[in-house]
Amino acid sequence: MSSIPGYNESLVSHQTFVLIGIPGMQEKNSWVAFPLFVLYALTLLGNITILYVIKTNQSLHEPMYFFLSMLACSDLGLCISTMPTILSVYWFDSGEIPLNGCISQMFFIHILQAIESGILVAMAFDRLVAIRDPLRYRSLLSNSVIAKIGIAILSRGLCVCFPFPFLIKRLPFCRSNVLSHSYCLHQDAMKLACADIKVNIFYGLIIAVCTLGTDIVIILASYVIILKTVLSIASHEECFKALNTCVAHVSAILIFYVPMISIAVVHRYGKHLSPIVHMLMANTFVMVPPLLNPLVYCVKTRQIRQRVWNILHFKKKLGLIFLPK
Repeated sequence: MSSIPGYNESLVSHQTFVLIGIPGMQEKNSWVAFPLFVLYALTLLGNITILYVIKTNQSLHEPMYFFLSMLACSDLGLCISTMPTILSVYWFDSGEIPLNGCISQMFFIHILQAIESGILVAMAFDRLVAIRDPLRYRSLLSNSVIAKIGIAILSRGLCVCFPFPFLIKRLPFCRSNVLSHSYCLHQDAMKLACADIKVNIFYGLIIAVCTLGTDIVIILASYVIILKTVLSIASHEECFKALNTCVAHVSAILIFYVPMISIAVVHRYGKHLSPIVHMLMANTFVMVPPLLNPLVYCVKTRQIRQRVWNILHFKKKLGLIFLPK
């Protein structure tokens, strides 16, 4: 550690961080706790329902729904990774987290970001093949091809995020140990280091450009080709039908990338903004995509909507049968 520029060996590095809820209004945390718990319960229920519906219905064992299952698993992972610390901060006013626990959490959050971005790219490719070459859709996206795509997405996430724990672990933290959010992020923790963090900033920028930036470009290129293909269709009804199959995916893209880009801009250029703005953006970043994705796909995908309705209707019938007469 002594080789790190600016580090004084007489200073003791913090081994814990403190997570915060509503900045300057900690007494109001308990008012936010129950709504957060409800949102997390709905997130878990929604994504588990999507997985259950796809698993138990043979007609949904198609490429589009396999990719949707991957998205639901990624959203569940993000929810489970952040839920314990967020609820402990808001419900129990317990914000202390060990350094290693914080590093583990930020690793899982960042890897799940990279994985979800990769899944959205795969889903864009799925829509491209389905619209541009529908006759070869299932042969081009066979189960083995989908499995390979899933492994590639997971491997890429692991490779790009593997250095993050080591980049943070090497830093001494001898200033404040209070983080800006109720969970750990690399860009938030590194600001508290009392050493040179240029390597962390440079690596984070490279990863953002090479993964998220590249993914956005690929998705945009895919939709340019999709639009050209759809506009060449003579029938307006078929054109509308083809575009309608992309609405849920486009919504998922906006739900994922808009909060992510917003929090990156706020971290970089919003130092003058109120801490409450940072808190709201941070919670939106980890809570909105996992919560809204199942809802969007239930509303916009007829097959899933019908299956969910059948489950709810069946449970209603069971309730009527077992009601005391």
